[in-house]
Amino acid sequence: MATAIGRGGTRVNPWAVDAYEKALSVGALLLLAAVLTALARGHAQWAMVPGIVWAHILTILVSLVLTPVILLSPRGDRRHRVLGQIWAVAMLLTALLSFGIRETNGGRFSFIHILSAWVVIQVPLLWYAARTHKVALHRGSVRGMVTGALLIAGFFTFPFGRLLGHWLFG
Repeated sequence: MATAIGRGGTRVNPWAVDAYEKALSVGALLLLAAVLTALARGHAQWAMVPGIVWAHILTILVSLVLTPVILLSPRGDRRHRVLGQIWAVAMLLTALLSFGIRETNGGRFSFIHILSAWVVIQVPLLWYAARTHKVALHRGSVRGMVTGALLIAGFFTFPFGRLLGHWLFG
């Protein structure tokens, strides 16, 4: 495992968990709690939810559960690679499924679909960066995806009369 020289001449492990990754992990856990609470509160309406929306929610839940596990665990080992592959596939499926969900915008694509398109492009790039050991590129890509496609997009599932927001704040 390589080290770098940080401030004051101290050695720094470039794979070590930092404050931003801890914050992303907390954000994922808070969003997971909000989604699970919304699901519990909306249980009476579950039968009215289309299958594609359930598939979308399931892939999001997988991503939210795995995000802190991956970000806070040791990197580069087999466990990290397997969980990372599951996470990447879940994120890709989440994005692809979103293209079939357009009920809240009169049948048209919405702003959130721009993030979905970004994820479809970004997942192969972050996978490539990991496979070719481009740690800085991989780490930056994952951080960007967690920040934008998981947390920011996740936040916007609650306002504006959307399903989870309706169930959570009802």
